[in-house]
Amino acid sequence: MSESKARNIGVEVPVPDKACNDKNCPFHGTLSVRGQIIEGVVASDKMQSTVIVEREYLWYLKKYERYEKRTRRYAAHAPPCLNVKAGDHVQIMECRPLSKTVSFVVINVKKGGEQNEGTTR
Repeated sequence: MSESKARNIGVEVPVPDKACNDKNCPFHGTLSVRGQIIEGVVASDKMQSTVIVEREYLWYLKKYERYEKRTRRYAAHAPPCLNVKAGDHVQIMECRPLSKTVSFVVINVKKGGEQNEGTTR
């Protein structure tokens, strides 16, 4: 449907089915992506076209010879063609600064975080 109009962003991710007219969309606009790709979970989608993505990682403490769990939060632009909701597992990629805090854009959505979590109580 809109795959013929979508740009190739240089990363192996599926092209969104729905088209949008957002100038900051890497697929349908003019925003170029570069740098690192980060995977995380959408913690908040309450802003206009911006989501907060949380990524947990382990950090080694040499003194105690153990790992501690740390969390990093990224503000990322969410194009309307991807339809990002809170709880979704997403991939974000670095881009030019879009605002004071936003320097990432969502490029892929793996819907429903609860299906990948395993067993529920």
